[in-house]
Amino acid sequence: MIHVRQAGLLDARHAADLLNEIIARGSTTAHTGVVTRTDIVEWMTRYKGQSAWYVAENGSGDLLGFQFIEPHSDLPPDACDIASFVRIGRTGLGIGSKLFDATRKAARDLGYNWINATIRADNESGLTYYQSRGFEDYKRIPDTRLANGLIVDRICKRYDLTR
Repeated sequence: MIHVRQAGLLDARHAADLLNEIIARGSTTAHTGVVTRTDIVEWMTRYKGQSAWYVAENGSGDLLGFQFIEPHSDLPPDACDIASFVRIGRTGLGIGSKLFDATRKAARDLGYNWINATIRADNESGLTYYQSRGFEDYKRIPDTRLANGLIVDRICKRYDLTR
């Protein structure tokens, strides 16, 4: 059974561990360096009142994934940016769908009109996930240099909350 709830600061270490597993595997996130519990806490608290964080757990309380929305300097004030992470080997089980149900509601409650997802063009699973939620391509950012020097294109997708 998958349970989704609002994330709290006590989830930061488990979220960092999950994200670090994804980073170590490579090719699905723009993050390239180790993320600490402190990093996650800073992310969780930097946009108080303008962001929302959710975690998905199994019946034993093990973290299966997390998702958050927040403002982004490249977006207008009526839009928020989304990030989604699901434990390696647990994709395709409905975790992302359950997280997005909660996140979409939170975005509306926070007054956003649309959600932006920026995904590496070589991240097929990420592109498929957002497409399956109803996100539509609206921009491509070519030749983005990641912190590790890798150059990738990035695709921006939009989900309209007013529909």
